Amino acid sequence: MNAATHIPGPDPVLEINNIEVVYNKVVQVLRGLSLSVPAGQVVALLGSNGAGKSTTLKAISRLLALEDGELVKGHIAFNGQDTASIAPQNLVRSGMSHVMEGRRVFEDLSVEENLVAATYALVGRRATRADFDLVYEYFPRLHERRRGLAGYLSGGEQQMLAIGRALLARPKLMLLDEPSLGLSPMLVENIFTIIARINAEQNTAMLLVEQNASVALAVAHYGYIMETGKVMIDGSADKLAQDPDVREFYLGVGGAGETRGFRNVKHYKRRKRWLS
Repeated sequence: MNAATHIPGPDPVLEINNIEVVYNKVVQVLRGLSLSVPAGQVVALLGSNGAGKSTTLKAISRLLALEDGELVKGHIAFNGQDTASIAPQNLVRSGMSHVMEGRRVFEDLSVEENLVAATYALVGRRATRADFDLVYEYFPRLHERRRGLAGYLSGGEQQMLAIGRALLARPKLMLLDEPSLGLSPMLVENIFTIIARINAEQNTAMLLVEQNASVALAVAHYGYIMETGKVMIDGSADKLAQDPDVREFYLGVGGAGETRGFRNVKHYKRRKRWLS
């Protein structure tokens, strides 16, 4: 697979140009990564564990310092403004929401108290009842459980709450880190249907990090596939979904249509490289 150079669409809400990230001043995780998220579109960022997907999101939302990470090269622009000197909370206030892997809800607070807590990041406007009603419209289950403790929610309900907290700020850009993680296939379908609705109805741009390439490409307009800290291939979601290499190594479908286990795929890929 050859790395592509195309950057999608006009009017990007997010531009990442040739960034490198190092942890603990010695471990390089991102190696010249570039990508773009056009306004109002869903962009999927795919790859296996350790490819650097979550690190990319933390670089965008400026949370690297919490894990001894550092952006050492390149630049990131949000709404045309370099983010290097913008504090994380100010990125939130300017329209960026980061839904982190593992949900991270406040377990000892109720569902509604979790939503109220999210409003403290807002400056210049107050969350209205209409903002809460919008969250409950997308996630009726949260309305049913609004007085219950978040710690007693199921994994799927906690994921709904995490997305709902981000939606409360009416973001221009939502960063979603592994929203399918640990969920049943039925819940995954439900969550991704709502993600697609939010994008279409609220015109919210999204950068969607996923290992489940099939569901991600089904809702995305464009996609990037990462390996070892850099983009290996990118293209429209439809094009990637039909690409033979992507189907074989990321969607788990071989040339004859059989499903391959991840371990077998890695062995086959290594063998193919050695024999070529």
